[in-house]
Amino acid sequence: MFDNAGLVGAVGPIEAVSTEDWDRTIAVLLRSVFLGIKYAVEPMREAGGGSIISTSSVASFLPSAYGAAYAAAKGAVISLTRAAALQLGRDKIRVNCICPGAINTPIWGSLPAFSDPAAVAQLLDHVQTIPRVGRPEDFASMVLFLASDESEWVTGQAMIVDGGLTVDPNTSALAGVAPPPPTQNAYVGPSFKR
Repeated sequence: MFDNAGLVGAVGPIEAVSTEDWDRTIAVLLRSVFLGIKYAVEPMREAGGGSIISTSSVASFLPSAYGAAYAAAKGAVISLTRAAALQLGRDKIRVNCICPGAINTPIWGSLPAFSDPAAVAQLLDHVQTIPRVGRPEDFASMVLFLASDESEWVTGQAMIVDGGLTVDPNTSALAGVAPPPPTQNAYVGPSFKR
């Protein structure tokens, strides 16, 4: 089972974020993971085990100042992953999550500050150990590892796939490229095109 729903969601100063936008963000980023795990358990028990993988984010460790809902939801995915792993390990069900950094997907393009690939590449050259934007394949490789028997002794983990972004404690996930602080609430998402 791969829980991989994502959007930016509610952005802005905490006092300006509407309860509705907060709830919508939590529903997509956290409630969806809960439901994915919930409904995967019985079929996996019947099959004799399995692997549940969810998407968290490096924002769990390096939140942006105006992305509290996103950071809170993604941090909660880590805690939910660990709790589910404790419960389901005896059923041979492994539960892990992946914390990607700057992966070149539509979610990045939905943010004005990240719409210029050259500017993002220049930023990452200065704040990331591996100076390039992550590719979807970088993330997919970790998903495949966690889904395979090669990771049969890995559970309850938050696997960071970020090109070294979180190695430097002075780095913020949006350091140097975040737009000026918004003065009001906004909601960004979904990132896919219809």
